[in-house]
Amino acid sequence: QETRSYEESTDESEEDESEEEPKLKYERLSNGVTEILQKDAASCMTVHEKFLALGTHYGKVYLLDVQGNITQKFDVSPVKINQISLDESGEHMGVCSEDGKVQVFGLYSAEEFHETFDCPIKIVAVHPQFVRSHFKQFVTGGKKLLLYERGWMNRWKPSVLHEGEGNIRNIKWRGHLIAWANNMGVKILDVISKQRITNVPRDDISLRPDMYPCSLCWKDNLTLIIGWGNSVKICSVKERHASEMRDLPNRYVEIVFQFDTEFYVSGLAPLCDQLVILSYVKEISEKTEVECCARPRLDIVQPLPESCEEISSDALTVRGFQENECRDYHLEYSEGESLFYIISPRDVVVAKERDQDDHIDWLLEKKKYEEALMAAEISQKTIKKHKILDIGLAYINHLVEKGEYDLAARKCQKILGKNTELWEFEVYKFKEIGQLKAISRYLPRRDPVLKPLIYEMVLHEFLESDYEGFATLIKEWPGDLYNNTIIVQAVVDHLKKDPQNRTLLRTLAELYTYDQRYGRALEIYLTLRHKDVFQLIHKHNLFSSIRDKIVLLMDFDSEKAVDMLLDNEDKISIDRVVEELENRPELQHVYLHKLFKRDHHKGQRYHEKQISLYAEYDRPNLLPFLRDSTHCPLEKALEICQQRNFVEETVYLLSRMGNSRSALKMIMEELQDVDKAIEFAKEQDDGELWEDLILYSIDKPPFITGLLNNIGTHVDPILLIHRIKEGMEIPNLRDSLVKILQDYNLQILLREGCKKILVADSLSLLKKMHRTQMKGVLVDEENICESCLSPILPSDASKSFSVVVFHCRHMFHRECLPVSSTVSSVQFCNICSAKHRGPGSAVLEMKK
Repeated sequence: QETRSYEESTDESEEDESEEEPKLKYERLSNGVTEILQKDAASCMTVHEKFLALGTHYGKVYLLDVQGNITQKFDVSPVKINQISLDESGEHMGVCSEDGKVQVFGLYSAEEFHETFDCPIKIVAVHPQFVRSHFKQFVTGGKKLLLYERGWMNRWKPSVLHEGEGNIRNIKWRGHLIAWANNMGVKILDVISKQRITNVPRDDISLRPDMYPCSLCWKDNLTLIIGWGNSVKICSVKERHASEMRDLPNRYVEIVFQFDTEFYVSGLAPLCDQLVILSYVKEISEKTEVECCARPRLDIVQPLPESCEEISSDALTVRGFQENECRDYHLEYSEGESLFYIISPRDVVVAKERDQDDHIDWLLEKKKYEEALMAAEISQKTIKKHKILDIGLAYINHLVEKGEYDLAARKCQKILGKNTELWEFEVYKFKEIGQLKAISRYLPRRDPVLKPLIYEMVLHEFLESDYEGFATLIKEWPGDLYNNTIIVQAVVDHLKKDPQNRTLLRTLAELYTYDQRYGRALEIYLTLRHKDVFQLIHKHNLFSSIRDKIVLLMDFDSEKAVDMLLDNEDKISIDRVVEELENRPELQHVYLHKLFKRDHHKGQRYHEKQISLYAEYDRPNLLPFLRDSTHCPLEKALEICQQRNFVEETVYLLSRMGNSRSALKMIMEELQDVDKAIEFAKEQDDGELWEDLILYSIDKPPFITGLLNNIGTHVDPILLIHRIKEGMEIPNLRDSLVKILQDYNLQILLREGCKKILVADSLSLLKKMHRTQMKGVLVDEENICESCLSPILPSDASKSFSVVVFHCRHMFHRECLPVSSTVSSVQFCNICSAKHRGPGSAVLEMKK
């Protein structure tokens, strides 16, 4: 078969611009057919699923395989073969020729029929089930439509089915229905009932029926397609309802679709619910301006009730198309395979539906590589011609040619997959065009891993032109992809030119980390004050390396550094940290302060030092420290606070050391804050201290006002009022006296309320005790005398006995109780009375 494509449109310029994919692909039937048509011309052809039968103008019939190779030859007549007919089994053939000969014979048997008519026989059709004995029938078409049936003694009996309307030029037999076309129109006959069902007249009677013959095609057993001139009809054979029968046939035909075409119909074939039409085309020559024959067209249309929708249209460059007429073209098809044969005198072209390989071919031709790749992936089990990898590589090359380097590199991930050889080839190709940077982000890092040289080559490319990109790759790529020593040396060489480049320094630190040279990495991080320094220390347990770098860490981020040091006291001791920070007392204070916050006792040996540190760098926290610390030397603290004139801290220390009067004096004299003085006196709760406060305030009216407003619940206000000198003006005296009276009334009310509650509770409890003591107490054989330890009840119940039972549930024989030495006749439980110490225990016992 020739590989030349026939997917051409009528206008070459339209073809170049068209983006619509053709539906069919075309191949010229070659091999034996080429040899035949060099000496002869094709006149007709019939297609069977197993072979082809080709008739020629020189009266030969050739049997061909689907590749066009000759398998058998028959010399039927010296003149043109008009029609060849095969039954469904492909075992019997009917042939008619221009000289009036008709032959029906078995291809694999001796069965044969010969008949010669006195006129050209244009058509012959054998019964589709001719192979069966009771269907030995065939029809011929000349001036009459004759039905031949084999009867008794194997004799063939002819009968006239129709005549009188001109030559019969086409017959199609399907099931029990025969359709034929004569000069007047198309008829359909039911072979079983011998009834003619319908007559479909031809539309354009101006066309010569011998030059523009009718095309017939059965889509199925009940659907006939008719093409004549530029008109197409699709007819459906239907059963007539019994009520409508009368003298009418039991079937009728309904035209379900009807439309006109642009050109003359030369052949028809069904394609699913669509229609394939072979059209004869005439056009005006641009040079001579004379009408001439153009290339025939093969169209796929979607029938509509009164029109059609064109799906595709292809112009076919068949040999000798300039000399052909409409009657010279024929369209045959192979049912179930979607193969269409276009027959012309000098050529036979095969059209077939395009498969996925053809679809991919078209996409590649149109440079739609993305769609081609997707189609190949979806149909990878069915495609035979293409490989996904080849399409993908072509796609990458196409993108590179277009300059879309990043997209090409990104596609490498999907297309190249785990093929290391292809990856390395593509990397070198990107290097040649100076686009290593584009592919760097997409290089595989795990499964597969390329040669270290590939990664080093990319890193060197970045190092020469893009420090930031180089740093990004070092951070993203695992350190085992490349030779770390080589890259470190390359970075060191670049740092010699630019020693302060922070990007290179940071990257070098990361490389040292990959190489487990953590000490060097730590030095760089600390120099750069990099945020990852603490993470590096924790991750790789570098505490031994930072013993002499504590100051650097604290300078970088004191909060994080202190937290890290305190969290790892077992690795770097408190003493070591304090020693390292000896020359930086402000940092020493930060460390010790956080240590004290976590645990008041861990750094107790440094509490004395901390007094000075707090006084120097953090006075607001000095007083809380003095209050919380139990290891702070008070004398030292007092000395420092007095030197720096820290009044509040000094007051606290004096009071803590027991010198409350000096503390109060300092508050009054230094701070002159009566509220604070009163608060201090309340805290100490010392009468002498209140006396000192009153004496100090007696000649200071504002202080007197403060005392009057606040001491009512601690000191009798009368003592203060009596000492106020006559004539002294005291601010807000009236309000202060009113407040004292209100406070006094409030105290009286509170006392009375408490008294009422106390009395009510006492009465309630007394009643409850009385009810409890009035209850009976169970005495049985299990109880014993608490004195003699014998059973409390005698064994002989008839004897009189006396038992004393106390409310505490202790029991005694009366005679076992000791004689009370008191004048009162009230008796006590000896056991419970012994538990109470001191005088009055009996009375308390009685209350219980």
